[in-house]
Amino acid sequence: MPVSAVDCVQPALQHAREQLFTRFRFGQWLRLALVGILAAELHVGGCNFGNFGGSWPRVPHKSGSELLPSSSLPSGWPPFNPAHISEHIGQFIGLIVVGIFAVIVLAFVFLYISSVFRFILFDSVLRQQCSIGEGWRKWRRAGGRFFLWQIVFLISTWLSLAVLVGLPLALAFAAGWTTNLREHIGRLIVGVILLVGLLVVFVLAAAVVQVLAKDFLVPIMALENLDFADGWHRLLAMIRREKGRYAVYLLLKLVLSIAAGILFTIIAIIPALFVVVPGVVAVLAGRAAGLGWNVTTISLAIIFGSLLLLLLIYLIALVSVPATVFFPAYAIYFFASRYPNLDALLNPAPTPPAPELPPVPESPPPFEAPPLPPSAEPIG
Repeated sequence: MPVSAVDCVQPALQHAREQLFTRFRFGQWLRLALVGILAAELHVGGCNFGNFGGSWPRVPHKSGSELLPSSSLPSGWPPFNPAHISEHIGQFIGLIVVGIFAVIVLAFVFLYISSVFRFILFDSVLRQQCSIGEGWRKWRRAGGRFFLWQIVFLISTWLSLAVLVGLPLALAFAAGWTTNLREHIGRLIVGVILLVGLLVVFVLAAAVVQVLAKDFLVPIMALENLDFADGWHRLLAMIRREKGRYAVYLLLKLVLSIAAGILFTIIAIIPALFVVVPGVVAVLAGRAAGLGWNVTTISLAIIFGSLLLLLLIYLIALVSVPATVFFPAYAIYFFASRYPNLDALLNPAPTPPAPELPPVPESPPPFEAPPLPPSAEPIG
Protein backbone atom coordinates (compact mmCIF):
# COMPACT_ATOMS: atom_id res chain seq x y z
CA MET A 1 0.00 0.00 0.00
CA PRO A 2 1.42 3.46 -0.88
CA VAL A 3 2.63 5.35 2.17
CA SER A 4 2.38 9.08 2.74
CA ALA A 5 5.25 11.53 2.51
CA VAL A 6 5.23 12.01 6.28
CA ASP A 7 5.54 8.29 6.94
CA CYS A 8 8.70 8.10 4.81
CA VAL A 9 10.74 10.49 6.95
CA GLN A 10 11.52 8.03 9.75
CA PRO A 11 12.52 5.12 7.44
CA ALA A 12 14.78 7.48 5.49
CA LEU A 13 16.44 8.66 8.70
CA GLN A 14 16.93 5.07 9.80
CA HIS A 15 18.37 4.20 6.39
CA ALA A 16 20.90 7.04 6.60
CA ARG A 17 21.79 6.07 10.17
CA GLU A 18 22.45 2.46 9.21
CA GLN A 19 24.50 3.35 6.15
CA LEU A 20 26.65 6.05 7.76
CA PHE A 21 26.82 5.42 11.50
CA THR A 22 25.85 1.82 12.32
CA ARG A 23 28.48 0.55 9.89
CA PHE A 24 30.84 3.54 9.94
CA ARG A 25 33.28 3.47 7.04
CA PHE A 26 35.36 6.61 6.60
CA GLY A 27 36.22 5.68 3.02
CA GLN A 28 32.54 5.60 2.13
CA TRP A 29 32.08 9.07 3.66
CA LEU A 30 34.90 10.38 1.46
CA ARG A 31 33.39 8.82 -1.67
CA LEU A 32 29.86 9.98 -0.87
CA ALA A 33 31.12 13.54 -0.38
CA LEU A 34 32.60 13.49 -3.89
CA VAL A 35 29.44 11.91 -5.31
CA GLY A 36 27.34 14.57 -3.60
CA ILE A 37 29.37 17.34 -5.21
CA LEU A 38 29.31 15.85 -8.70
CA ALA A 39 25.61 14.94 -8.45
CA ALA A 40 24.79 18.49 -7.27
CA GLU A 41 23.24 17.15 -4.06
CA LEU A 42 24.55 19.69 -1.54
CA HIS A 43 22.07 20.95 1.05
CA VAL A 44 24.08 23.87 2.44
CA GLY A 45 23.02 27.47 1.97
CA GLY A 46 24.55 30.82 2.76
CA CYS A 47 28.11 29.94 1.69
CA ASN A 48 29.46 33.01 -0.09
CA PHE A 49 32.60 31.77 -1.78
CA GLY A 50 33.22 35.18 -3.35
CA ASN A 51 34.33 36.76 -0.10
CA PHE A 52 37.76 35.20 -0.18
CA GLY A 53 39.14 37.89 -2.42
CA GLY A 54 38.24 40.84 -0.21
CA SER A 55 41.30 40.86 2.05
CA TRP A 56 44.16 40.41 -0.36
CA PRO A 57 46.84 43.13 -0.47
CA ARG A 58 45.51 46.33 -1.94
CA VAL A 59 46.63 47.38 -5.39
CA PRO A 60 49.29 50.09 -5.10
CA HIS A 61 48.13 53.50 -6.30
CA LYS A 62 50.52 53.74 -9.20
CA SER A 63 49.85 54.46 -12.82
CA GLY A 64 51.07 53.17 -16.15
CA SER A 65 54.12 51.02 -16.16
CA GLU A 66 54.72 51.66 -12.42
CA LEU A 67 51.78 49.36 -11.66
CA LEU A 68 53.60 46.39 -13.16
CA PRO A 69 57.33 47.14 -13.11
CA SER A 70 59.24 45.70 -16.00
CA SER A 71 61.51 43.85 -13.61
CA SER A 72 58.58 41.73 -12.40
CA LEU A 73 57.36 40.85 -15.87
CA PRO A 74 58.57 37.97 -17.97
CA SER A 75 61.18 38.75 -20.59
CA GLY A 76 59.63 40.22 -23.70
CA TRP A 77 56.45 41.38 -21.86
CA PRO A 78 55.65 44.97 -22.90
CA PRO A 79 55.09 47.57 -20.17
CA PHE A 80 51.48 48.34 -19.31
CA ASN A 81 50.13 51.41 -21.12
CA PRO A 82 46.42 52.31 -21.17
CA ALA A 83 46.85 53.82 -24.63
CA HIS A 84 47.59 50.35 -26.00
CA ILE A 85 44.13 49.08 -24.99
CA SER A 86 42.43 50.63 -28.00
CA GLU A 87 45.04 49.11 -30.29
CA HIS A 88 44.37 45.60 -28.96
CA ILE A 89 40.60 45.81 -28.53
CA GLY A 90 40.17 43.00 -31.03
CA GLN A 91 42.39 40.72 -28.96
CA PHE A 92 40.42 41.53 -25.80
CA ILE A 93 37.15 40.73 -27.55
CA GLY A 94 38.67 37.47 -28.79
CA LEU A 95 39.77 36.54 -25.27
CA ILE A 96 36.29 37.31 -23.95
CA VAL A 97 34.70 35.13 -26.63
CA VAL A 98 37.13 32.30 -25.89
CA GLY A 99 36.43 32.64 -22.16
CA ILE A 100 32.67 32.47 -22.71
CA PHE A 101 33.06 29.45 -24.97
CA ALA A 102 35.27 27.72 -22.37
CA VAL A 103 32.70 28.37 -19.64
CA ILE A 104 29.92 26.92 -21.80
CA VAL A 105 31.98 23.82 -22.61
CA LEU A 106 32.86 23.28 -18.95
CA ALA A 107 29.21 23.73 -17.98
CA PHE A 108 28.12 21.01 -20.40
CA VAL A 109 30.93 18.71 -19.23
CA PHE A 110 29.84 19.12 -15.62
CA LEU A 111 26.21 18.60 -16.67
CA TYR A 112 27.15 15.26 -18.23
CA ILE A 113 29.18 14.21 -15.18
CA SER A 114 26.38 15.20 -12.81
CA SER A 115 23.89 13.22 -14.92
CA VAL A 116 25.94 10.03 -14.50
CA PHE A 117 26.61 10.68 -10.82
CA ARG A 118 22.90 11.14 -10.18
CA PHE A 119 22.53 7.42 -10.96
CA ILE A 120 25.63 6.57 -8.93
CA LEU A 121 24.12 8.37 -5.92
CA PHE A 122 20.79 6.57 -6.34
CA ASP A 123 22.54 3.19 -6.54
CA SER A 124 24.86 3.99 -3.61
CA VAL A 125 21.97 4.90 -1.31
CA LEU A 126 19.81 1.99 -2.45
CA ARG A 127 22.56 -0.63 -1.93
CA GLN A 128 24.18 1.22 1.00
CA GLN A 129 27.51 0.80 -0.73
CA CYS A 130 29.34 3.49 -2.72
CA SER A 131 31.76 2.53 -5.49
CA ILE A 132 32.58 5.32 -7.93
CA GLY A 133 34.53 3.31 -10.52
CA GLU A 134 32.02 0.48 -10.67
CA GLY A 135 29.14 2.95 -10.64
CA TRP A 136 30.56 4.92 -13.57
CA ARG A 137 30.88 1.78 -15.69
CA LYS A 138 27.42 0.62 -14.68
CA TRP A 139 25.48 3.86 -15.14
CA ARG A 140 27.36 5.67 -17.90
CA ARG A 141 24.80 4.90 -20.59
CA ALA A 142 21.81 5.69 -18.40
CA GLY A 143 23.53 8.93 -17.40
CA GLY A 144 24.00 9.78 -21.06
CA ARG A 145 20.26 9.45 -21.66
CA PHE A 146 19.56 11.60 -18.62
CA PHE A 147 22.09 14.12 -19.96
CA LEU A 148 20.01 14.43 -23.14
CA TRP A 149 16.98 15.17 -20.97
CA GLN A 150 18.95 17.83 -19.11
CA ILE A 151 19.88 19.51 -22.40
CA VAL A 152 16.29 19.41 -23.67
CA PHE A 153 15.04 20.81 -20.38
CA LEU A 154 17.71 23.54 -20.33
CA ILE A 155 17.00 24.68 -23.87
CA SER A 156 13.23 24.57 -23.32
CA THR A 157 13.58 26.59 -20.11
CA TRP A 158 15.63 29.35 -21.70
CA LEU A 159 13.38 29.54 -24.77
CA SER A 160 10.27 29.70 -22.58
CA LEU A 161 11.88 32.36 -20.41
CA ALA A 162 12.80 34.41 -23.47
CA VAL A 163 9.22 34.26 -24.74
CA LEU A 164 7.79 34.97 -21.28
CA VAL A 165 9.91 38.09 -20.84
CA GLY A 166 10.45 39.17 -24.41
CA LEU A 167 6.82 39.07 -25.57
CA PRO A 168 5.47 41.48 -22.90
CA LEU A 169 8.40 43.83 -23.50
CA ALA A 170 7.80 43.77 -27.25
CA LEU A 171 4.10 44.50 -26.72
CA ALA A 172 4.95 47.36 -24.36
CA PHE A 173 7.31 48.91 -26.93
CA ALA A 174 4.77 48.41 -29.73
CA ALA A 175 2.01 50.08 -27.69
CA GLY A 176 4.25 53.06 -26.96
CA TRP A 177 4.21 52.61 -23.18
CA THR A 178 7.93 53.31 -22.93
CA THR A 179 7.90 56.56 -24.91
CA ASN A 180 5.79 58.43 -22.37
CA LEU A 181 6.02 56.82 -18.96
CA ARG A 182 3.79 59.33 -17.18
CA GLU A 183 0.79 58.55 -19.35
CA HIS A 184 1.16 54.78 -18.94
CA ILE A 185 2.57 54.53 -15.43
CA GLY A 186 -0.47 52.63 -14.13
CA ARG A 187 -0.38 50.09 -16.94
CA LEU A 188 3.37 49.63 -16.52
CA ILE A 189 2.99 48.94 -12.80
CA VAL A 190 0.24 46.39 -13.41
CA GLY A 191 2.25 44.82 -16.22
CA VAL A 192 5.38 44.53 -14.07
CA ILE A 193 3.40 42.91 -11.24
CA LEU A 194 1.86 40.39 -13.63
CA LEU A 195 5.23 39.68 -15.23
CA VAL A 196 6.90 39.11 -11.86
CA GLY A 197 4.04 36.79 -10.85
CA LEU A 198 4.42 34.81 -14.07
CA LEU A 199 8.17 34.55 -13.52
CA VAL A 200 7.66 33.23 -9.99
CA VAL A 201 5.20 30.61 -11.25
CA PHE A 202 7.57 29.68 -14.07
CA VAL A 203 10.55 29.26 -11.73
CA LEU A 204 8.51 27.14 -9.32
CA ALA A 205 7.27 24.94 -12.16
CA ALA A 206 10.81 24.45 -13.46
CA ALA A 207 12.00 23.56 -9.95
CA VAL A 208 9.19 21.01 -9.56
CA VAL A 209 10.11 19.37 -12.87
CA GLN A 210 13.75 19.13 -11.80
CA VAL A 211 12.84 17.53 -8.46
CA LEU A 212 10.53 15.01 -10.11
CA ALA A 213 13.25 14.16 -12.62
CA LYS A 214 16.04 13.49 -10.16
CA ASP A 215 13.83 11.80 -7.52
CA PHE A 216 11.52 9.63 -9.64
CA LEU A 217 12.59 9.70 -13.30
CA VAL A 218 16.08 8.45 -12.46
CA PRO A 219 14.83 5.24 -10.73
CA ILE A 220 12.51 4.46 -13.65
CA MET A 221 15.26 4.99 -16.23
CA ALA A 222 17.71 2.98 -14.12
CA LEU A 223 15.55 -0.05 -13.37
CA GLU A 224 13.78 -0.37 -16.74
CA ASN A 225 16.56 0.87 -19.06
CA LEU A 226 14.26 3.46 -20.64
CA ASP A 227 15.02 6.74 -22.35
CA PHE A 228 13.73 9.95 -20.80
CA ALA A 229 10.62 10.21 -23.01
CA ASP A 230 9.31 6.74 -22.06
CA GLY A 231 10.36 7.35 -18.47
CA TRP A 232 8.34 10.56 -18.26
CA HIS A 233 5.35 8.78 -19.79
CA ARG A 234 5.48 6.17 -17.03
CA LEU A 235 6.06 8.73 -14.28
CA LEU A 236 3.27 11.10 -15.32
CA ALA A 237 0.81 8.20 -15.45
CA MET A 238 1.75 7.35 -11.85
CA ILE A 239 1.49 10.97 -10.69
CA ARG A 240 -2.00 11.40 -12.16
CA ARG A 241 -3.32 8.70 -9.83
CA GLU A 242 -2.01 10.46 -6.71
CA LYS A 243 -1.60 14.15 -7.46
CA GLY A 244 -2.32 15.18 -3.89
CA ARG A 245 0.25 12.89 -2.30
CA TYR A 246 2.96 13.96 -4.73
CA ALA A 247 2.13 17.60 -3.98
CA VAL A 248 2.47 16.91 -0.24
CA TYR A 249 5.79 15.19 -0.94
CA LEU A 250 7.11 18.26 -2.76
CA LEU A 251 5.98 20.64 -0.01
CA LEU A 252 7.43 18.49 2.76
CA LYS A 253 10.70 18.08 0.89
CA LEU A 254 10.90 21.87 0.55
CA VAL A 255 10.48 22.26 4.31
CA LEU A 256 13.04 19.54 5.02
CA SER A 257 15.50 21.09 2.56
CA ILE A 258 15.23 24.48 4.26
CA ALA A 259 15.76 22.89 7.68
CA ALA A 260 18.73 20.87 6.40
CA GLY A 261 20.21 23.95 4.75
CA ILE A 262 20.10 25.88 8.02
CA LEU A 263 21.48 22.99 10.08
CA PHE A 264 24.36 22.05 7.80
CA THR A 265 25.25 25.68 7.12
CA ILE A 266 25.87 26.05 10.85
CA ILE A 267 27.87 22.82 10.91
CA ALA A 268 29.87 23.93 7.85
CA ILE A 269 31.30 26.84 9.85
CA ILE A 270 33.75 24.40 11.46
CA PRO A 271 35.45 23.21 8.23
CA ALA A 272 35.23 26.75 6.84
CA LEU A 273 37.50 27.92 9.66
CA PHE A 274 40.14 25.39 8.60
CA VAL A 275 40.16 27.05 5.19
CA VAL A 276 39.75 30.69 6.18
CA VAL A 277 42.52 30.68 8.79
CA PRO A 278 45.29 29.63 6.35
CA GLY A 279 43.99 32.20 3.87
CA VAL A 280 44.11 34.97 6.46
CA VAL A 281 47.60 33.90 7.52
CA ALA A 282 48.75 34.05 3.89
CA VAL A 283 47.23 37.52 3.46
CA LEU A 284 48.90 38.86 6.60
CA ALA A 285 52.20 37.33 5.60
CA GLY A 286 51.94 38.96 2.17
CA ARG A 287 51.20 42.34 3.68
CA ALA A 288 54.07 42.02 6.15
CA ALA A 289 56.42 41.20 3.29
CA GLY A 290 55.22 44.29 1.39
CA LEU A 291 53.98 42.35 -1.61
CA GLY A 292 52.07 44.18 -4.30
CA TRP A 293 50.19 43.03 -7.34
CA ASN A 294 52.34 41.72 -10.17
CA VAL A 295 52.26 38.73 -12.47
CA THR A 296 53.74 36.42 -9.83
CA THR A 297 51.49 37.45 -6.95
CA ILE A 298 48.38 37.43 -9.12
CA SER A 299 49.19 33.92 -10.36
CA LEU A 300 49.86 32.69 -6.84
CA ALA A 301 46.65 34.31 -5.60
CA ILE A 302 44.62 32.57 -8.31
CA ILE A 303 46.23 29.18 -7.66
CA PHE A 304 46.07 29.43 -3.87
CA GLY A 305 42.53 30.78 -3.89
CA SER A 306 41.34 28.05 -6.26
CA LEU A 307 42.84 25.33 -4.08
CA LEU A 308 41.25 26.81 -0.97
CA LEU A 309 37.89 27.04 -2.74
CA LEU A 310 38.02 23.39 -3.85
CA LEU A 311 39.06 22.31 -0.37
CA LEU A 312 36.24 24.31 1.19
CA ILE A 313 33.63 22.81 -1.15
CA TYR A 314 34.85 19.28 -0.41
CA LEU A 315 34.92 19.80 3.37
CA ILE A 316 31.39 21.22 3.27
CA ALA A 317 30.28 18.21 1.23
CA LEU A 318 31.99 15.92 3.73
CA VAL A 319 30.07 17.26 6.73
CA SER A 320 26.88 17.27 4.63
CA VAL A 321 27.03 13.56 3.78
CA PRO A 322 24.07 12.74 6.09
CA ALA A 323 21.86 15.09 4.04
CA THR A 324 23.33 13.72 0.81
CA VAL A 325 22.14 10.24 1.84
CA PHE A 326 18.88 11.19 3.57
CA PHE A 327 17.16 13.02 0.70
CA PRO A 328 17.69 10.30 -1.94
CA ALA A 329 16.61 7.74 0.68
CA TYR A 330 13.50 9.81 1.38
CA ALA A 331 12.62 9.79 -2.33
CA ILE A 332 13.34 6.06 -2.58
CA TYR A 333 11.05 5.13 0.33
CA PHE A 334 8.24 7.33 -0.98
CA PHE A 335 8.50 6.00 -4.52
CA ALA A 336 9.13 2.35 -3.64
CA SER A 337 5.61 1.91 -2.24
CA ARG A 338 4.29 3.05 -5.64
CA TYR A 339 6.85 1.40 -7.93
CA PRO A 340 7.10 -2.40 -7.54
CA ASN A 341 10.46 -2.65 -9.32
CA LEU A 342 12.06 -0.39 -6.75
CA ASP A 343 10.23 -1.97 -3.82
CA ALA A 344 11.58 -5.38 -4.80
CA LEU A 345 15.11 -4.07 -4.41
CA LEU A 346 14.48 -2.03 -1.28
CA ASN A 347 12.54 -4.78 0.49
CA PRO A 348 13.65 -8.08 -1.03
CA ALA A 349 11.54 -11.10 -0.20
CA PRO A 350 13.14 -13.25 2.48
CA THR A 351 14.85 -16.32 1.16
CA PRO A 352 12.75 -19.35 2.11
CA PRO A 353 14.59 -21.83 4.30
CA ALA A 354 15.86 -24.91 2.60
CA PRO A 355 13.43 -27.83 3.01
CA GLU A 356 14.47 -30.42 5.53
CA LEU A 357 15.29 -33.72 3.93
CA PRO A 358 13.96 -36.86 5.58
CA PRO A 359 16.54 -38.74 7.57
CA VAL A 360 18.45 -41.20 5.51
CA PRO A 361 17.81 -44.73 6.78
CA GLU A 362 20.81 -46.59 7.96
CA SER A 363 22.12 -48.94 5.36
CA PRO A 364 21.67 -52.63 6.20
CA PRO A 365 24.75 -54.56 7.19
CA PRO A 366 26.57 -56.22 4.33
CA PHE A 367 25.42 -59.70 3.43
CA GLU A 368 27.45 -62.42 5.03
CA ALA A 369 27.20 -65.99 3.82
CA PRO A 370 26.12 -68.49 6.50
CA PRO A 371 28.94 -70.64 7.82
CA LEU A 372 29.39 -73.96 6.05
CA PRO A 373 28.57 -77.10 8.07
CA PRO A 374 31.59 -79.10 9.22
CA SER A 375 32.63 -81.70 6.70
CA ALA A 376 32.32 -85.37 7.79
CA GLU A 377 35.52 -87.08 8.75
CA PRO A 378 36.54 -89.98 6.47
CA ILE A 379 35.99 -93.54 7.80
CA GLY A 380 38.92 -95.88 8.33
